[in-house]
Amino acid sequence: MMDLNDPELEFADLVYAYQTWVMAMINDEKLDSEEKLLTDEIAEDALNAMRFLPGEVTSAIETSLARVYDVDADELALLLFPDE
Repeated sequence: MMDLNDPELEFADLVYAYQTWVMAMINDEKLDSEEKLLTDEIAEDALNAMRFLPGEVTSAIETSLARVYDVDADELALLLFPDE
């Protein structure tokens, strides 16, 4: 689990945590993968990372990964944030 109080924590760690969550969501919901990747720890790290990442960064991660995995960006947004 990501320790937000760790003085060695870097911006790249926050990006990695968010990116891992998005990839796990795509894997579990869109790729019909037998192996589920999303864990509570991944989700919690992503939520913590979102508190510190600018919206432009999270949006860029989502857009890039949607392209890589050939997922519609709007559909991905609904997967990630179903309540919005």
